[in-house]
Amino acid sequence: MTIPSSKPPTPDSRFWWDLRTRHCKYLSLSLSLARSLSSLTHYPRFFMEEEECEVSSVLNHLILAATEISEIDGFKHVIKRQCFDLSRRIRFLAPLFQELLDVTDAISNDAVSALLSLKEALASAKELLQFCCRASQVFMILEREQIKCKFNDLAFNFEEAIGKISCDKLDISEEVKEQVALVTAQFGRARELFDPPGLQLYDNLLSICNQSYDVIPEQDKLHIICEKLHFTNVGDIKQELIALDKMVVDMGGHFEKSTQDMSTVLKKIEDFILTESADVIMLSSDDSSTQADESYTKLCSQSLVIPDEFRCPISLELMKDPVIISTGQTYERACIKKWLEAGHGTCPKTQQILSSSVLIPNHVLYILISNWCEANGVEPPKRTGKLRLCKATSDGSSEFIDIDTLLSRLTSSDIEDQRCTAEELRLLAKRSSQNRILIAEAGAIPLLVDLLYALDKRTQEHAVTALLNLSICGNNKEHIMASEAVLGIVHVLKNGVMEARENAAATLFSLSTLNENKVLIGASGAIKALVTLFCEGSQRGKMDAATALFNLCLYQGNKGRAIRAGIMPKLTEMVTEPGEEMRDVALALMALLVSHPEGKAVVGSMNAMPTLVDIVTNGSPKNKENATSVLVHLCIGDPMNVSSACSLGVINPLLDLAENGSDRGKRKAAQLLELIGILRSL
Repeated sequence: MTIPSSKPPTPDSRFWWDLRTRHCKYLSLSLSLARSLSSLTHYPRFFMEEEECEVSSVLNHLILAATEISEIDGFKHVIKRQCFDLSRRIRFLAPLFQELLDVTDAISNDAVSALLSLKEALASAKELLQFCCRASQVFMILEREQIKCKFNDLAFNFEEAIGKISCDKLDISEEVKEQVALVTAQFGRARELFDPPGLQLYDNLLSICNQSYDVIPEQDKLHIICEKLHFTNVGDIKQELIALDKMVVDMGGHFEKSTQDMSTVLKKIEDFILTESADVIMLSSDDSSTQADESYTKLCSQSLVIPDEFRCPISLELMKDPVIISTGQTYERACIKKWLEAGHGTCPKTQQILSSSVLIPNHVLYILISNWCEANGVEPPKRTGKLRLCKATSDGSSEFIDIDTLLSRLTSSDIEDQRCTAEELRLLAKRSSQNRILIAEAGAIPLLVDLLYALDKRTQEHAVTALLNLSICGNNKEHIMASEAVLGIVHVLKNGVMEARENAAATLFSLSTLNENKVLIGASGAIKALVTLFCEGSQRGKMDAATALFNLCLYQGNKGRAIRAGIMPKLTEMVTEPGEEMRDVALALMALLVSHPEGKAVVGSMNAMPTLVDIVTNGSPKNKENATSVLVHLCIGDPMNVSSACSLGVINPLLDLAENGSDRGKRKAAQLLELIGILRSL
């Protein structure tokens, strides 16, 4: 890493200058060493033998690297947003690599060179993101310009390499082309707009560091440092010291003196945190005006340790009315309201910009806090309002159900309680759009996801069906995906009773209506499980699996997965079998998958031509379109198939379709007639 030039240090910042210089050298040496070691494993491109540079091998490596990078988490708060942005852009490149696997023969030498550059860029990105997980936050603030240079270099390398691939000249989906264009533009903007971490923090730390040990720093500066770095307790300071000590070990002790000075700064921050905590406890003890304060005083007197997840990140007190904001973080209602009313538009914990000021009650956390209070002999917190779900009774009237009670039963250790509650939520979500919103807002989705792995099969079925009903609401789709439900749904799809498997397939269909979910679901192993249900399931199961597969395979990368899972022989069997109930659906799927080279090869080898020509002649309007579409793909680049279709009498039906069919039918018929005309003109 090149160390950018800076102005000479002033006398009062000599220590800091020395610290920055040592850090820069350390970071430069460590990253250079990592690149050197990487080059021993991944040979420089000019030493690569031709067979080692096989395009498919490089693409598989890129897919694996992008996946590994997307799974990196635990970024330090001071650099979290920048790391998430880089990780997200790289994740969006994976579909490009997946589709390029299908067109390796068309990839130019320049594109291969660009792919090798991307391979190097991904290795550097992985190294940088892992560094941002383990490094000291104070270190990264000091080296903010160095960090900026590293991120900007990566953005430039990615933008340059992607631009050389020339996606417009390759046979990949328009969706992926648009996605790649968006990512390229984002990398370009990132170099111009990248915001290095902590300018205000840098100034505050420098000010504190230049003070002598016995001088008490300004409280406002310490408060800002703690807030921005998420130093909420002594344990956070200890973790920061461990990170610094690790750097001393990595450098063989060369950094030890500077670390001692930085440790002094951290000690002042630790003293500030302890003082603030003492003030909070004294305030709670002196003010007995509310029941919540009395409870907190009791906690202090009993020396009970409040779990960190039950404390408000702002006040550090036990929450009595936890609410969720748009970033997904939970706060005490009164504290976050005060924060918002003060004009802040960001999340106090993550510093992300809030997309909405709506506060959603965190009912699940409220129940857990209440249970913990009761178990420890503390008066549980009480809220003024409760969410109630509307249930229609047998006599036509309405009954209101307390959702807190339902969620409490859903987390019960009693299997019967869980089963009955999951069934009730399933029915409540089925009957009312308002119920779907309230159930999701109450936090039921993660609890239902947990029940997808229940040993009781009926509980499992009710849970997946409840998620299906909840997914009808568009916003709930995002909540379900964010709760990592897909793996649980696939588990039910593989192992549940038939009705549960049917509803799991239907749930995947519902979730896949959002384009970004198609990629995630396809990568989860769902395609193979859906193909199995399509081949072996009940009639309804086959239909649910087919609709889910059709939707998922609109994304090019999923077509190969479905074909390799063995769907094409079953489709051909359904299309060619007289009186087959699933013929219409199977033909639509075949028309979609035959555009993939592997799909075309399978259909071409199974003597389906006579049946396809017969469907073009005698089938329903929709089936005529799909059969013609399949014939077009089979005949492109294959004169023998063109000749075979002509000998079977396809021309007159095509002329009729070209004149009287739907717009799509006319277009497909014209394509096939053009292929036949070209062959006859030769």
